[in-house]
Formats: sequence, C-alpha cells, structure tokens
Amino acid sequence: MDKLAMVIMAAGIGSRYGGLKQVDPVGPNGEIIIDYSLYDAWRAGIEQVVFIIRPDLEQAFKEKIGLEAEKHFEVSYVFQTIDRGLPSGFQIPAGRKKPWGTGQAVMLCQPVISGNFLVINADDFYGYEAIKKLADYMRQTKDEPSYYNYALVAYRLGNTLSEHGHVARGICRLSPDGHLLDLRERTRVQKFPDGIKYTEDGQNWHSLSPDDLASMNIFGLTPSIFPELQARFRSFLSDPAIDLTRAEFYIPEVVGAVAREGKARVRVLTTEERWFGVTYQEDRSWVQASIRQLIKEGKYPEKLWA
Repeated sequence: MDKLAMVIMAAGIGSRYGGLKQVDPVGPNGEIIIDYSLYDAWRAGIEQVVFIIRPDLEQAFKEKIGLEAEKHFEVSYVFQTIDRGLPSGFQIPAGRKKPWGTGQAVMLCQPVISGNFLVINADDFYGYEAIKKLADYMRQTKDEPSYYNYALVAYRLGNTLSEHGHVARGICRLSPDGHLLDLRERTRVQKFPDGIKYTEDGQNWHSLSPDDLASMNIFGLTPSIFPELQARFRSFLSDPAIDLTRAEFYIPEVVGAVAREGKARVRVLTTEERWFGVTYQEDRSWVQASIRQLIKEGKYPEKLWA
C-alpha cells in the first residue's frame, strides 16, 4: 500500500516574510503555524511530507522546519521556480517575475508521490479535525474507471474571515449528497456591519452567508491529478485572454473544473472548526490568542513533540 502523503505549499512563505528568519512565531515556545499542521498530520497517521519551497531558502527551511519533520516523517523537498514544469515550446514571458501558483506547485510533486495525498498551505491553521477527516477519507478512497475520487474540507465562511480587511475564498456549491458541483475563487470577500459581501470589480458588492462553505486550499487528491494539471497548465499558458506576466494557475480552479466537467467526484467534508491564518500583520495576535485557547482546552500540548 502506498504511503499517505501531505504536500505543504511553502514556496510563498519566504516572499511574504522576506526570508524564513522572520516567520512569525505564534505558539508559546516559538512554534510557527506549519509546526501545528505537522503535529496534526503525525497524529492523523500521515507518513510522508513533501515541502514545496524556494530553492534559495532550502538551508533556512531545513534548519527551522525540516530537521524536526524528518524525525517523524519521510520528507521530500520540491523546488518551485518559474521555469520548472514549463511545457516544451513555451518561453517565460518578459516581465514575469514569480512562479505560476499553486497548480504548478502541486504538479511538480509528481516524481516524489506514488499514492493518495493531502495538500495544504504552509501558513494556514486548519485544525486536527480537518486534517484527520481528510486523511481518513483519502486512506480508503481510490479512483473509479469513469471518474476520479477527490475530496476537500470546507469551513463555514463565517469561521474563516479576517477582522482587518478583505480575503480571497473559494466558495463551494454542493450537490444534495455532499459532492462538489462548483468551486469559484472570490478574490475580495469582506466582513461589514451588515453582513459578508464580495466584489469582483471593486464597485458592486454581492452578499454571502456566514454558513456558505469555503474551501481553504486543503484538498485530498489521487495521482490522477498530475496529468490533469499538466494538460490544463498547457491550456492556461496558451490562452490569449490571460495576462501571463501576472496570472496564476490555481489548484482550486483545476479541482473546480474537473468537478464541473464530471471528470471527478469531489467529496466535501465539512468542519465546524475555525480556520485561522495571518493575512494581515494585525491578525497575528488573534492567531496567538486562538492557539493559547486551544492549548488551554487540551487540544495541543504546551510544547509540541515533547
């Protein structure tokens, strides 16, 4: 049986913080958010971890995160750069400065993954229940001859927002039996005194419910996703309507597309847990307080791996 793996997308972590030395501690002993995700993965029985990082941060990343992870998991590193995985015949457009986004990141993991796997962001706190539910589901699922079997964990939108400004959220539409019909990235979702709203153009605001289900980039996938990503990356790069100096190739868009097309059944597992992450610098104290509360409730030890 192939090992269940978890892919952690950490290539953006350095650019947001200007290198790993400045990654903000949120736990009482200097832990960062990724440490809690690793601890939850270990408790959920995940055996392999794949870190997607920038090559220039390899040394700093290994010292801060990788060496501890290697005590508990089989660890692989995948380097995301602008030129990796580019299909033959394609050139990097003039003016393009950064890699191609989360879809490219996951696509690059194919050489090190043989079985089913989870995907998470490095700087999002998902909670043990979410990781355990998804791990248990992916451990016993396999693709059918006529469709792929994927999964994601969705949070109540009201449990995922920042008090300090707008955020991007993938809003899910479900079938009556709990499978994904559609996933649309809403790039500007904000909390107002009279409710939650989103805008696509900065002018017109549309209402959302706090009970709408939001995908937070925590997916369960099978290896069948890799050829899908390769084919769709090629289409993305060939699309004349896309501004290739800035556009990103997102994993949620691909998962949403295969669900809409009926190529995959994507099981939506829901959680009542709060998601938290540092979208704005001001979110940090809220995340620290939330983690202190979880430790007080006995959900995490004061010192991880003690």
